Amino acid sequence: MTNVTFDHYYKYDELTRILNEFAQAYPQLTRLESIGKSYEGRDVWLLTLTNSATGSDKEKPAFWIDGNIHASEVSPTSACVYFINYLLTNYGQDAEVTRALDTRAFYICPRVNPDGAELALADKPKVIRSSTRPYPYDEEPIEGLIEEDMDGDGRVLAMRLVDPNGPWKVHPDEPRLLMQRDPIETGGTYYRIVPEGRLENYDGTLIPIARPKEGLDLNRNFPMGWRQEGEQSGAGPYPTSEPEVRNLVAFISSHPNITGGVAFHTFSGVLLRPYDDRSDDEMPPEDLWTFKKIGDKGTALSGYPNISVFHDFKYHPKQVITGSFDTWMYDHMGVYAWTVEIWSPQMRAGIEKYKFIDWYREHPVEEDFKLLKWNDEQLGGKGYVNWYKFNHPQLGEVELGGWDVAYCWRNPPPELLEKEVALFPKWLLWHTLISPQMELHDASVKDLGDGNYRVRVVAQNAGWLPTYVTKKALEKKAVRGVIVELELPAGATLETGKMREDIGQLEGRAYKGPAASVWDEDPTQDRAKCEWTIHAPHGGALKIVAKHERAGTVRKEINLS
Repeated sequence: MTNVTFDHYYKYDELTRILNEFAQAYPQLTRLESIGKSYEGRDVWLLTLTNSATGSDKEKPAFWIDGNIHASEVSPTSACVYFINYLLTNYGQDAEVTRALDTRAFYICPRVNPDGAELALADKPKVIRSSTRPYPYDEEPIEGLIEEDMDGDGRVLAMRLVDPNGPWKVHPDEPRLLMQRDPIETGGTYYRIVPEGRLENYDGTLIPIARPKEGLDLNRNFPMGWRQEGEQSGAGPYPTSEPEVRNLVAFISSHPNITGGVAFHTFSGVLLRPYDDRSDDEMPPEDLWTFKKIGDKGTALSGYPNISVFHDFKYHPKQVITGSFDTWMYDHMGVYAWTVEIWSPQMRAGIEKYKFIDWYREHPVEEDFKLLKWNDEQLGGKGYVNWYKFNHPQLGEVELGGWDVAYCWRNPPPELLEKEVALFPKWLLWHTLISPQMELHDASVKDLGDGNYRVRVVAQNAGWLPTYVTKKALEKKAVRGVIVELELPAGATLETGKMREDIGQLEGRAYKGPAASVWDEDPTQDRAKCEWTIHAPHGGALKIVAKHERAGTVRKEINLS
C-alpha cells in the first residue's frame, strides 16, 4: 500500500516515487512506463491500470487521462494521482471499480510537462505557460517588466502605483478593493496595476510587460487545426514539434483501443468539449447529443457545468483556439474527449452562473465583495494580501498586495485540494464504462454427420456506445469493423465461409430516447452473425476470436466431436 496524501503539490521526484510505489504495491493491476522524454530530458510517466489476469490492456476498451500540460497547472497531476489511488484502493471493494479494471483499461499520464511544473514548484517559482524550451527566440528579454518576487516573501503579487492617468481607484466601502474609475471622472487618487517584478532598462516612463523567453503553449501544438505563429502565438514551428505533445500523439495513435479521454487543466470549474474553432452545427448530430449526455452526467456528479469551447469559452469573440488536445482527439481519433478546468474561486465564493472568460472583462463589483468575504471566512485571509508599501529599486515607493494568485487562483489552496479533485472519479469511471464491449452472444456447433459441422457465432456489443464510438470516426474511416477469425483443428478444412470475416460495426444504446414510446423500435443492430461449414474428420479444438479495436477481444474454444 502506497502512502499518498493530497495536501500539497508534488515535485517531480515525489511524483516519480509515488507512481513507482503504486506499481510495486499493485503489480497485477498496474504497469509503469515512460512514454518519452521532456525537453529537458525527464521521463514522462504513464501508468496503465487493468487487471492483467483478465487480459491484456490492448485487448480491452481503454480510457485516456492526463494532466499538467501547462506549467503552473499542477493540481491536474493531483487529480490524476487521486483517481489512480481511488481505483486501486477500491478494487475488490466497489463493484463498478472492479468491473472497470476487469473489463477495461486506463492510461493515465499525471504530468505531461514535468519541466514546466518544476519551475512552478521551485523554491523561487517562475510561472511560464508551458514548455521551458525558448520560443520563438532563444534570448532573454532586454527590457520591460519581468514578474519576480521582489521582497523575498515567496509570493508574486500585484504592484499598484499612484498615477493620475490610472484606471483604478479605491472602493469607498472597502479599502482593499480597487474599482474602475468613471469614464469622465477626474480629481481623485488613481492607480495603475502591474505584476510584482523588476524592470529591465527602465527609461523612467514606460512600463511594458516583457514577453517571456518561454513562449510555447503545448495545447496549441496538436495536429488538428494547427496554425503558425502569425495566426496563433505559442503553437510551435510545426504540429507535434514539441516532445511533450509528440509523446501523447504517438502513444494514443498506437493504441486504437482508446475510446475517450480527459485532459485536466486549471482553472474555471467547467467541463469543456469540442469544437474549439467551429459551431456545434458542424458536428454530427448524434455526436453532439452524446457529448451533451456525457457532459450532463459529469455535471450531475461533479457540480461543474459542461459547455462548448467555441460557443462559451472564447478568449475573444472574434478569435478561436486550434491545435488543442480535445479537438484533436475528437476530430482525428473519433472519440469523446474533454478538457476539465479544475477549480473556480468564483464558484467557491458563491458566484453562480458566471460567464467564465467573460467574467474577467465585465462583472458587478458585488461579486468582488463575495470573493473577499470568501477569502476572509474560508481562507483565513491568506488569499488576498492587504496593500503594503515597498521601496522598488526602479519605481521608488509602490504598494504590493492583492490576490495571491499562486495560492488560490491558478490551483486550489493546498488545504482544499483533496476536496476539489475528489469531484471527478465517479464521472471518469462512468465515462470509461460507457465504452463499447465485445461479447459472444452465441458460439455454437451443430454436428451434420460424416465429420461435417456447422459453426455459428453471434457477436454482440454490450456497451452503451457503438463500437465505432463516434460518427466522426466513421466519417474519417478511423476504425475497422468487428473481425471474427477461426483457427481450425489439425486436419480440418473450411468448406463454406472465410477464415476471417469483417462483420461491420455494432450499435450500442447511446441513441435511444429518454423513455419508451410508440415511436421507438429496437432492431438487433447491436449483433451480427457468422456461419461456416467445417469438415473435421478427426474432431479437435476449434478456436474462435471476435475482436474490435475499440470494443475489445473475446475468445472461445469449442471441441468438435
